[in-house]
Amino acid sequence: MQYAILQYNSHFFCYLKKSSYLCRRFINWHCEPLFIMAYTSIEICAGAGGQALGLEMAGFDHVVLVEYEPDYCKCLKSNRPNWNVQCMDVRKFDGKPYRRQIDLLAGGVPCPPFSVAGKQLGADDERDLFPQMLRLVGEINPRVIMIENVRGFLGKQFDNYRQSIIRRLNQLGYNVHLRLLNASDYGVPQLRPRAIIIGVRTDIYDMFTFPSPKPTLTHDVGSTLYDLMGANGWQGVEQWKQMATKVAPTLVGGSKKHGGPDLGPTRAREAWAEMGIDGRGIANEAPAADFEGMPRLTPRMMARLQGFPDDWQFGDRKTTACRMIGNAFPPPVAKAVGLQIKQVLDYASIDSTSTTEVSLRAVG
Repeated sequence: MQYAILQYNSHFFCYLKKSSYLCRRFINWHCEPLFIMAYTSIEICAGAGGQALGLEMAGFDHVVLVEYEPDYCKCLKSNRPNWNVQCMDVRKFDGKPYRRQIDLLAGGVPCPPFSVAGKQLGADDERDLFPQMLRLVGEINPRVIMIENVRGFLGKQFDNYRQSIIRRLNQLGYNVHLRLLNASDYGVPQLRPRAIIIGVRTDIYDMFTFPSPKPTLTHDVGSTLYDLMGANGWQGVEQWKQMATKVAPTLVGGSKKHGGPDLGPTRAREAWAEMGIDGRGIANEAPAADFEGMPRLTPRMMARLQGFPDDWQFGDRKTTACRMIGNAFPPPVAKAVGLQIKQVLDYASIDSTSTTEVSLRAVG
């Protein structure tokens, strides 16, 4: 349950299930928010925490985060010891104990079944976890759902499968919104298109809209990484910055089946080379003072290009860290979408308790 404690003429009120939207409505009456409780969420396929971090920034309190891979679970726990991380196969996670107690169910289900870098087997891929997400939607019955996947999910070859997912969400009682968002429109210096599905339960007024693009907030690669590239006194950092005046291509994480970390296939490496970056591998540290040639990115540089804060840790193993980073959902994009979801929940909270409001005229 959410409560917003408001002050009006030195009196305090606690409005059941109200939030910041109510405070904004009353701002003309000099009503100021003193404390606002977060909305609750459950996230599956939590990965290295990109989506969870962004939703936390938007004001969501994670009740449970489900992740299968031990390295990712360790990453989550080390960065947020207070998060309840369940390191388990999502197929074994029971959502029934949380039924109608959760505001948001979110998850970035594995993308290889739909990625252009893979075989695009879709529903025939053993890694497809859309059925598990749909199962949990039915068990938990959250007020809103958020599902993230790669652009390939919107491909024509998946039209039937995509429509079957939407139909099932409709049957479960949700209005569905689907759109392709580009990370570079939300402050992330990277061309990272992602398909986002939002479902709003039909007993809630559906005022959801996707966040408006704000590409002017996004810096280029050179400006973003300038201090990290020059951390060891590299004399060529100024000249390099003048080359790196675009946003980055999509970072890739790969899978455990492939070799060491790099910046993707030939076409991607060519795009990196245009910005003075050697995409054939990942460096352990920034270029030395007398370095000549094209530098390579470090895991920390990759993380910043994904929108992670510099204090977010991914462990000491470079290949594993790069896989975590490259497969992540950028926190700033998750935050932007999360804030839009929060508006829906704010309005629903106000609407559901409108008959219990204390009249402001009664305050002397």
